[in-house]
Amino acid sequence: MPSQLFLILGPHVKLLFLPLCHSVPSSCTYSKFRVQTRPCIFSLNRSSRVFESNFKLTKNKWKFSCFRYDGFSPENPKSEYIDHFLPEETVQPEVDKSSPHKRDWKSTLPEATDAVLRAVGSRWTVPWTAETILKVMLLWVAAFWFMGSWIIPFAAHMAGLSKDSLTFRGQALFSLVTDVSEGLTGIAILHRCLSQFHPLPSDWFKFSLRGKWVFDVALGCLMFPIINRLSQFNLNLLPVIPSAPVTLSSVEQSILARDPVAMALYAIVVSVCAPIWEEIIFRGFLLPSLTKYMPVWCAILVSSVAFALAHFNVQRMLPLIFLGMVMGVVFARTRNLLPSMLLHSLWNGFVFLDLMR
Repeated sequence: MPSQLFLILGPHVKLLFLPLCHSVPSSCTYSKFRVQTRPCIFSLNRSSRVFESNFKLTKNKWKFSCFRYDGFSPENPKSEYIDHFLPEETVQPEVDKSSPHKRDWKSTLPEATDAVLRAVGSRWTVPWTAETILKVMLLWVAAFWFMGSWIIPFAAHMAGLSKDSLTFRGQALFSLVTDVSEGLTGIAILHRCLSQFHPLPSDWFKFSLRGKWVFDVALGCLMFPIINRLSQFNLNLLPVIPSAPVTLSSVEQSILARDPVAMALYAIVVSVCAPIWEEIIFRGFLLPSLTKYMPVWCAILVSSVAFALAHFNVQRMLPLIFLGMVMGVVFARTRNLLPSMLLHSLWNGFVFLDLMR
């Protein structure tokens, strides 16, 4: 009779493996399943897969039966049969390749950064070079200063008007005319310098009511308290020189006088005109143009610094840079000037209303 080989699986259950005959004579009988009445729970784990692969490699065919071995006692869990079960090399532990590999923060940080940068937006197709970018910006700054400091005052002087002798309403109207003249001059310079590159790609100077940009504007508005905190921090960092005389602007004088017409004209200047001109230059032209030479996030930062420098106010430098970054992100995500203009207008309106308190 062939030798029997046992594998103990539990206190009362073991496996018996018998080699089968290659031919089935009448003297060769099969063993049957005999299971105890008490419930027995099996778990097919990695070891069972090792056993199965080992059986497939042997030349003889095997069968097994599960039955209760009466000679086995729970008090003596060690059995003499288990030592002869399988060769030693077949019981090597198998590595569970399905378990997920734990990654540390150093490997996940670049992926998270790439996801954030992809959410900001991709680069624009820029048909001009750095020479055109520099020429447009220099001409715009020169026209802005020349128009506001020389052309409009000279025209008012030729008409027999003096800005200092104007009423609050006259000063507000003077500011509106000056701002509109500066904006139209900047747009004319931009159009003239880029005329040789027409037609421009479809995502340049896009202004549309369509698109899912309301969420971006709402998220940008949530940044207003941070900008306000930065403004207070900047004032504490670079306070106004005590020896310098404190003068009120024409806007503040009109607010103190509570002239409704003057305040309405100033509201148009700060909430309508200024956002349109500034967004066309800094977000519509400068930011996309810089993406030809640097990543989008870097172009947003550089254009925001230029936006802050154009206001010629050191005490407002930090909040203006952060505001420019917020509007730059909104514009880069939407590829639409309307959301950034609206966000710019809301911020200026917030500041104007704060002055009226």
